[in-house]
Amino acid sequence: MARDEKLVRTIDLPLLFMYMALLFLGWLTIYASELDVNANLPPWDLSISSGRQLLFIGTSSVLIILIMATDYKFYDIFSYFIYGAVLLVLVAVLGIGKTVAGSKSWLGVGSFGVQPSEFAKFAAALALSKYLSNPLIRLDRWPDLYRAAAIIGVPAILILLQNDTGSTLVFSAFIIPLFREGLPPWIPNLGVGVVFLFVLTLIIPQTWLLVIIGILAVVFFFLIDKTLNNIIALVVIALVVCGVVIGANYFINDVLQPHQQNRIKVLVNPNIDPLGVGWNVTQSKNAIGSGGFFGKGYLEGTQTKFNFVPEQSTDFIFCTIGEEFGWIGSLVVCGLFLGMLWRLVFLADRQKLKFSRVYGYSVAAILFFHFTINIGMTVGLMPVIGIPLPFISYGGSSLWSFTILLFIFLKLDAHRGHMLARDAG
Repeated sequence: MARDEKLVRTIDLPLLFMYMALLFLGWLTIYASELDVNANLPPWDLSISSGRQLLFIGTSSVLIILIMATDYKFYDIFSYFIYGAVLLVLVAVLGIGKTVAGSKSWLGVGSFGVQPSEFAKFAAALALSKYLSNPLIRLDRWPDLYRAAAIIGVPAILILLQNDTGSTLVFSAFIIPLFREGLPPWIPNLGVGVVFLFVLTLIIPQTWLLVIIGILAVVFFFLIDKTLNNIIALVVIALVVCGVVIGANYFINDVLQPHQQNRIKVLVNPNIDPLGVGWNVTQSKNAIGSGGFFGKGYLEGTQTKFNFVPEQSTDFIFCTIGEEFGWIGSLVVCGLFLGMLWRLVFLADRQKLKFSRVYGYSVAAILFFHFTINIGMTVGLMPVIGIPLPFISYGGSSLWSFTILLFIFLKLDAHRGHMLARDAG
């Protein structure tokens, strides 16, 4: 009995180590990113970002204790209740929320604020895991797929109404656990095709792109067997592709706001306006490139000290890592993230409960999306959409939500160890 109780309290040490390492590196980097050369304040001073981040880390420790002290069945039984509560808060934000940086996505009083959209990620992960854990659910049946899509889509739409496009796009990461649990392959393939056409509309003028599609349709017409079904299929595909191209062009020019259009234009042509809309990405790449192989040294980053890079403690914090720790430091950070992602997938595949497996894949997918997009936008490979680097970027809401997201899975995985011991006994 004592052995079983010990296993219940056991969490995966590699994941715990990587979490703590990222927290520590993030705290150091936050201090470096906003260092005032004339102030000489210690990093634990609550008047600066690193001091407040230390406070957020302390409260995250309390959250970890509460999560690990809670019975694992709680997250399964109350998953829909948690999801519903978060949806109500998201609705409340639309009415009484505060607008920060153009997004009405904050609740709070005075200088203290919480961003509920961050917590919607783990709530959606719990609800989706609960739904897919039903053995009668099959994602190759449209009604079941519609319900799964609704679980993901409702919070995403509410967040989009808050004008927080970046957080909305994070919910597309759930296609990974859906695919793992039986989503027909043609659906993600269709998504990849739409993204590919979207990118082409940024590079090739719409008229020329439609001409190319027409030429390809004629070529395929002469190559395929001239059966009625093949001809109909070719016509339908050509019309759908043309519709996507026209729709993407309309979306970019008539739906997106001017600042969002500029971000996409900068992605395609970084030199379009290096002192205007391209300033963020240009300075970000300059900061990372100036670090070289070994970096300039901790607290020695000139791009950081003189505030050339905007949002350098949040969205663009990877610039400080690249400048002060160089290629080596960047490799260490990327290695920790990749190690965490690999470990999450490894453990998720070994869960005895489907609920835990789906949740584990959801955690990995969300972290993968944040890691890929955040670092991609700092080096000019992704559009700037304003999402934090997990465990490293400054912010209480993001740190708390990522901590809850991760440690719920660690609690579920600790129960797996208990079940294995019980079965072995």
